[in-house]
Amino acid sequence: MIAWTILTGLVLASFLIGGIPFGYIAGRMRGIDLREAGSGNIGATNAIRVLGKTWGIPVFLLDVLKAYIPLVLLNQALVREPALFPLDGQIVLILVAVAAVLGHNYCPYLGFKGGKGMATSTGVLLALLPWSCMTCFAVSGIVFSISRYVSLASIMTSIALPIATYFFYPEKKWFFVLTLILSVSAIWRHRSNIQRLANGTELRFGAKKS
Repeated sequence: MIAWTILTGLVLASFLIGGIPFGYIAGRMRGIDLREAGSGNIGATNAIRVLGKTWGIPVFLLDVLKAYIPLVLLNQALVREPALFPLDGQIVLILVAVAAVLGHNYCPYLGFKGGKGMATSTGVLLALLPWSCMTCFAVSGIVFSISRYVSLASIMTSIALPIATYFFYPEKKWFFVLTLILSVSAIWRHRSNIQRLANGTELRFGAKKS
């Protein structure tokens, strides 16, 4: 019973930490509400677009770290005490990871409206699946350099993620399930971008709205 209580508390804490809206906070420090500027998103991409790299890059790093640090610490705890929780260690890490991403996507401090989870998912991957993460960075860089569409790079990265995990970590079946969840979630959060890409109205990076 105690083990389940601890696990529930960790998942809730991960959701609340993942929900910290660093983009929104940075915007408010500049007197800007990111929900009403640029794409209207509080994530790092819109923070860079509206606030500039000086503010946007720290937002990205903080959004990464709010998932990376808790997962690294939890992973170390599981290595030292594998019987600490009532479930398989991989499942425990997945529950905490998904909670962090959901906290970012459905921010509990802003009426459950948040970002698209790409930076926070990056923190998850760096902590648990670094080779998959490196593959995603490569795919993102190639697609973005060719198209200059951040959204298209994010979508293609989401598709590449479970494929890379299947090849690099064939023994980690539950982590493959995690990447499928993250991939579907990210693509769903980009559905409006997909519609604009199909219509030819999506803005390339650096372009201004007419």
